[in-house]
Amino acid sequence: MTQVCDVVDVDVSAPQAESSPMSRLGEEIRDANLTYLMLAQQMLRVDRSEALYRLGITSEVADILSSLTTAQLLKIAGSSMLLARFRFDDSLVWNLLSSPKRDDVSPRIHAAILMAGRTAAMAAS
Repeated sequence: MTQVCDVVDVDVSAPQAESSPMSRLGEEIRDANLTYLMLAQQMLRVDRSEALYRLGITSEVADILSSLTTAQLLKIAGSSMLLARFRFDDSLVWNLLSSPKRDDVSPRIHAAILMAGRTAAMAAS
C-alpha cells in the first residue's frame, strides 16, 4: 500500500494588520506638523515680520522655531497633537473669509484687518 502526500505551501506568518483609522490620522497629523514647522521656518527666514503676522505667533515663538534643528523638528512633528490651530473663533471672520463673492476683496481685507488687530493685541500682551 502506497500513500501519497501532497505538500501544501502555507504562509504561517502573522497576518498583516491593516492600519486603523486612528493610526492613519496619527500619520497625517505628523505629516501636517512637519509641513507646518518647515513652512514656518522658511517664512521666518524670508520675511520675519510678515511671518509673525501670517503665522500669528509672537517674536519669542519665532525665535524658538528659527533655532530648531532638523532632529528637533522631526521629534516635535511626531507629537500626536496637531501644532497648527485656527486663529479665529468667531463667525464674523469665518463669514468674511468664506464670502461667496470672489471678485469683492473688501470682506477679505476686513478679515485681514481684524486678524492684524488680534495679532497686535497678542504681541502687546
